[in-house]
Amino acid sequence: MSASKGLRWPALIGLVGLMVAGVALAATVNGYYVFVLANVALFAIVGIGLNVLVGLTGQVSFGHVGFYAIGAYAVAILTGKAGWSFWAAWPVGALLAGAMGALLALPALRARGPYLAMITIAFGFIVEHAIVEARDLTGGQNGIMGIAGPVLGGFAQGERAAAMLAVLTAGVALAAFALLSRGGWGAAMRAVRDSETAAESIGLDPLRIKTVAFAVSALCAGAAGGLFAPLSGFVTPHTFGFGQSILFVLVVMIGGAGSIGGPLVGALIVGLLPEALASLEEYRLLFFGLLLLVVLWAAPDGAAGLWRRVMARVLPAKALVPTTSSKVSAALPPRALGAPLAADGLTMQFGGVRAVSDLGFETRAGGITSLIGPNGAGKTTALNMLSGFYRPTGGGFRLGAAPLQGLRAFRIARAGVARTYQTSQLFGSLSVEDNVALALGRGTLGPLLGAQRFRAESARAQARQLLAFCGYTGAAGTPAADLAHVDRRLVEIARALATSPQALLLDEPAAGLSREDKAQLAALLQRIAAAGIGVLLVEHDMELVMGISQHIVVLDAGQRLAVGDVAAIQADPAVRKAYLGEAMVSGDARVARHAVPADAPEVLGVGALVTGYGASPVLHGIDLRVKRGELVALLGANGAGKSTLMRSLAGLHRPVKGGIHLEGTELTGLPAEQIVARGLVLVPEGRQVFPELSVRDNIRLGAFLDSRDVDARLESMLQRFPRLRERLHQRAGLLSGGEQQMLAIARGLMSKPRVLLLDEPSLGLAPKVIAELFEALDALRSEGLTVVLVDQMAALALALCDRAYVIEGGRIVAQGSAAEIAADGALARAYLGAS
Repeated sequence: MSASKGLRWPALIGLVGLMVAGVALAATVNGYYVFVLANVALFAIVGIGLNVLVGLTGQVSFGHVGFYAIGAYAVAILTGKAGWSFWAAWPVGALLAGAMGALLALPALRARGPYLAMITIAFGFIVEHAIVEARDLTGGQNGIMGIAGPVLGGFAQGERAAAMLAVLTAGVALAAFALLSRGGWGAAMRAVRDSETAAESIGLDPLRIKTVAFAVSALCAGAAGGLFAPLSGFVTPHTFGFGQSILFVLVVMIGGAGSIGGPLVGALIVGLLPEALASLEEYRLLFFGLLLLVVLWAAPDGAAGLWRRVMARVLPAKALVPTTSSKVSAALPPRALGAPLAADGLTMQFGGVRAVSDLGFETRAGGITSLIGPNGAGKTTALNMLSGFYRPTGGGFRLGAAPLQGLRAFRIARAGVARTYQTSQLFGSLSVEDNVALALGRGTLGPLLGAQRFRAESARAQARQLLAFCGYTGAAGTPAADLAHVDRRLVEIARALATSPQALLLDEPAAGLSREDKAQLAALLQRIAAAGIGVLLVEHDMELVMGISQHIVVLDAGQRLAVGDVAAIQADPAVRKAYLGEAMVSGDARVARHAVPADAPEVLGVGALVTGYGASPVLHGIDLRVKRGELVALLGANGAGKSTLMRSLAGLHRPVKGGIHLEGTELTGLPAEQIVARGLVLVPEGRQVFPELSVRDNIRLGAFLDSRDVDARLESMLQRFPRLRERLHQRAGLLSGGEQQMLAIARGLMSKPRVLLLDEPSLGLAPKVIAELFEALDALRSEGLTVVLVDQMAALALALCDRAYVIEGGRIVAQGSAAEIAADGALARAYLGAS
């Protein structure tokens, strides 16, 4: 059964049948098998609860035996020492475990991955040792005996009644999980699992959602523990050891996390396998471990996932119906003009680096405002502050008259600020329609087991209307993870519009789109603005920006450089300088000083290279030639495809077609380490030094493939970059940006490159440091090293290089000597869309 479809009538009838059969078995089989049956049912109850946590929210707990123990001891103490009836003590024990789960979740769920697992493991040990120490209440090591069990009228009592109750509880828990998973809460939990960032951007509070999941999961474990106490007749601390928690997790993993029937299948396997291996009880966990390895290898989604795959092969899948229909209106509902989003002195500082400084501007309500600037100017940082993902270190911002600074991201989303991302963050486990329908509530989810708000036909119709408005023509039931790149962009915008925003923030929505798709996107953004929503656009495609913007704000080095309309920005000398550099503005780019002989042999050749991400190509038939000893610059606006080309050359991204040759050797298809061994070495964008290692160890790692004369090579790097000698034994993460860039280049040179690829070496550096860095590059060039350079400082690159290629939209639009490119208008058009 799929978690997304919930519990249908045939499944409900089957579940009732299983419950009746289980109760009948509990009433008729001998006492030993009654205990085995009850144990399977208890595993199922805990597994169903853990499935809420593991399967829906993606959080792993190895401490649920602690909640199991709380439920068991609560029933034992309340019935034995306080004189309560089982029927009063059992729900109290379950609720107590649920409350403890919520309390544990508040600190635990702020941790990630192994740290969360460690916290939950510690909780299990704490509960076990607390039971031992509280002797007066719990009996210490001796435990509590003679626990009274439930009585089901004159029908059953004792362990048979406990077993029947366990079977019925498992059935009710399974039905509740089905209702939860198909409703708004289940969709929200899967959304948080897929992308917490995107969940906040539609008004969901991830901490609240995960805390509820943890509490529900703990409540189920406590309810199972409360049934275990009268079933066994006694409880001791050692009954609730760490090994029991491992078995609970195995129930979910073997059965299939996220599926409805998975925990039931897992409980049958985990509960019955020990009976089949009774003579090998000491090897029980070993067998379970081997079984888990087999399951992860053969069926990563567990038994339920394996069953789905088998059925998908046997039964043909139904064709999904496109969302477009003559009955669907491709227009936004009428709305009042949204309020403008205004920033006032907005500042963001990371340590000693000021990414954004004293930024002030105001968007146009019902218009398109573009935020542009060179790479590293602080545009995405500004968007992250305006949407609440960064808390500004200074200044503030408001929507209309309502101040928003200091609010968390989900509260800003609820206030009317929607957001999309550079890399689209859809909820991949939800369908396209579910992604949009979930956002309609703007964080309101309704009852825990209810689905009316999320599944209502009015909500579904509105979701389809938004999809049609954004130009999505695929099937609404398609899983979002299966969408093509352009469809992901459209669905993400539709999801953002579902929150009824007054301001829509878009971070590079055109990245990776074809020209036709960009034209469709431009028309969509204009329709959104015409509907009264203020659009704030961060985009590197200058043709798109200049074609649709009413207002443009230019950032450089985190500060506002210029504000104005398209014509004013294109003509502004300060803007041209920020994008192209001082020399390009004045037109005095100098020709390189070290001429390369005309008959120098070709060392690097690229032919008809096509590279992309998913179905959309980024590079379209790139051809370039690099001679030995040349310094060749690749220039163009952000998003043109320069870094993708560098990654393709280095083997970090496999081309779709085309060839790459290094001195006649074909490199296409080789892994990155073999390409380095052949002499093509990349110094990546962003330095990417190893921050926890010393400067010395970072440099020596560059000689990993060839450790001969490593000390002599290290010494030569220290002579080339004297600053690194002073910091030789410091951690690389403590270096300044310029020092890290020098370290990255030194590490690359240690690999003895024939061709050195430098991707944005000046990014984020101060002018003085950039000048020092380019002097070092000039020295390398004069020594005859072949260099391919990508850099945002076009003027400096042209002053240094022999030849240059201008890339726009993944295509080479101009090539020639440094002087020819400096005089060609193609570079200005690529950066600013200017003539």
